[in-house]
Amino acid sequence: MDPFQPGPEQLPAEIAIFPLAGALLLPGGKLPLNIFEPRYMAMTLDSLAHGRMFGMIQGDPTQPRGERGSSIFQVGCLGRLSSFAETEDGRLLITLTGVTRFRVVEELPLRRGYRRVIADYTPFADDFEPPSPEQVRRAAILEALRPYFAAKGIDANWEAIEEMAAPSLVTTLAMVCPFGVPEKQALLEAPTLKDRADSLIALLRMEAHGDGELPPGGRPS
Repeated sequence: MDPFQPGPEQLPAEIAIFPLAGALLLPGGKLPLNIFEPRYMAMTLDSLAHGRMFGMIQGDPTQPRGERGSSIFQVGCLGRLSSFAETEDGRLLITLTGVTRFRVVEELPLRRGYRRVIADYTPFADDFEPPSPEQVRRAAILEALRPYFAAKGIDANWEAIEEMAAPSLVTTLAMVCPFGVPEKQALLEAPTLKDRADSLIALLRMEAHGDGELPPGGRPS
């Protein structure tokens, strides 16, 4: 268990959000970010000063933009700033470690140019439970992964992949594979690790054959 990860009682009710289509953060996953826009520089510095957490959420490209910017999906993932570095050209290089998913209750007024929401974590209490490797069809994932990587022209360190624990394998592949926005949102909203692993296997198999459709029942709400 990560001693720096907050517990359910330490989660902030109001959080800053970073809307970014195609960027997926999952509980336990690590997402590197290159921060350079002034509003997100302000968001990062404010987060460092107050709890070191903000939410990652995907922009929904199928919906019109609003006065605050892109439309967003209603489910995102709270992340903890687990590493931070400054660059000589004025950027911030950070890593977010996923804590738990949240559902947007209400969007709040902008603060220093960045967006904020009231977050509800209660639908995702299971994110704090230790993952069980037995929920993951590891052999099926590896079997589907080889033709997927071949179809996408992706070189992989198979020795490292085969040494990964099953829950970490699911989280890492869901985050790094170049799926579309709807597919990444479906993986985020999968109710359990088993559901996410099964959806991941279906996506790997379909995209290896050039079919980008989501599996039945896998559409985001």
